[in-house]
Amino acid sequence: MALELRQQMKLSQQLVMTPQLQQAIKLLQLSRVELLETVQQEMLENPFLEESYTDESLDQAPSEQRDSLENEAYDRELARDASWEDYLGEFASTPKASQSREMETAEELSPLESRCASKPTLEGHLLWQLRLSTMTDRQKEIGEVIIGNLSSSGYLQASVEEVAEMAGATPEETAAVLEKVQLMDPVGVAARDVRECLMVQIKNLNYDRDPVLVELVQSHLEDLEAKRYKPVLRKFKLDMEDLQEYLAIIKSLDPMPGSSFGGSEPTYVSPDIFVYKVGDDFVITLNDSGLPQLTMSTLAELDMSGASESERDYFNDKSRSAAWLIKSLYQRQRTLYKVTESIVRHQREFFEKGVTHLAPLILKDIADDISMHESTISRITTNKYVATPHGVFELKFFFNSGLELADGTQVGSESVKALIKKFIADEDPKNPLSDERLGEMLKEKLNVTIARRTVAKYRTALDIPSSSRRKKQF
Repeated sequence: MALELRQQMKLSQQLVMTPQLQQAIKLLQLSRVELLETVQQEMLENPFLEESYTDESLDQAPSEQRDSLENEAYDRELARDASWEDYLGEFASTPKASQSREMETAEELSPLESRCASKPTLEGHLLWQLRLSTMTDRQKEIGEVIIGNLSSSGYLQASVEEVAEMAGATPEETAAVLEKVQLMDPVGVAARDVRECLMVQIKNLNYDRDPVLVELVQSHLEDLEAKRYKPVLRKFKLDMEDLQEYLAIIKSLDPMPGSSFGGSEPTYVSPDIFVYKVGDDFVITLNDSGLPQLTMSTLAELDMSGASESERDYFNDKSRSAAWLIKSLYQRQRTLYKVTESIVRHQREFFEKGVTHLAPLILKDIADDISMHESTISRITTNKYVATPHGVFELKFFFNSGLELADGTQVGSESVKALIKKFIADEDPKNPLSDERLGEMLKEKLNVTIARRTVAKYRTALDIPSSSRRKKQF
């Protein structure tokens, strides 16, 4: 059969995501801060977008009357400030020398960030001490390599041989510099393990004269951590009171000397939605403060009949993009409101009584309730927070699996976790509750049969140690 070229007509159908659809999907999963940044960036790039400023008291008045009202308000404000400054005289809040700068624009003023001191880092703090030390230039070069290989907790992440190879020095020179770095503030930094870190601090405090304390740190840290005190008491022939004194000294040491320079700043959450209880109903309010109210610019009304083809293409593309963004933002807020409204209906017991009454809920329940796809529910609940009468929670928090009760009903796993946390908070420190006992208490409280390993899984998820580690000796 001879090879030949032929032309064929083929009809096919495929799903293509347009850039506008991709933008709408992206807006759904953005957090409040990310959404604000995206909108501001679009306003900079698209001349057809502008922020609307509405004042109902002025918008309802005719244009001439509105201008006169604004001028009268400005004159009254100016007169009040002038009379107050005349009354204060030389004691005015604004010196006469700086009155010429009163009309200076905000862009010309120094930003707030330039007037705030940055938080010191561990590396910068150590390099500052290294440069002020009496070490030679060669030793300072080795010290910079050591400091550059520290973790956020202050531990050295390389061996002496590896540091020596990176610095082009001998292991003996590197070890000598390492000892000096370990005595810098915070003492114990650049240690290779916990024992070395604690021993450096013990030697710095001259506690190494006590052989029992040194032996406890070097050989029995695991026993002390697991509260296995009896073998330690027999070995050193101590009573519990003496051991408590040694434990107090060890607890006063810092096993992670670099943690105070971690650089992690607290993250503040601005809720996207507020849920208030008014009478017997719950009112949902979207948090629109800080988000610009977008509108189409008057440029969209320009006559482009005499423009070139490229100018008309740019005009049409930017105007369509601006209209689509405004529509997508409205759709995002509408979807967020509908999802929250459905969550309030499904989790009414939570909003009434608290976390212990959180019901089992999955994405499909909300999707079926408001006739949307599960992927849309997943996107709109990502990085969104709601302020409730019981605190601020992420919308994902309300979706949790369920445990079967004896009467056939279900209870949410988050409710079980909340009860476990409450039981442990109220326990006797001398006799902490075991996982098996927690399971029995949950059965008495909720009438739910839960295995010990499930209790241990929930306790681990709450970052709560086991009963043996929670036990306190007095």
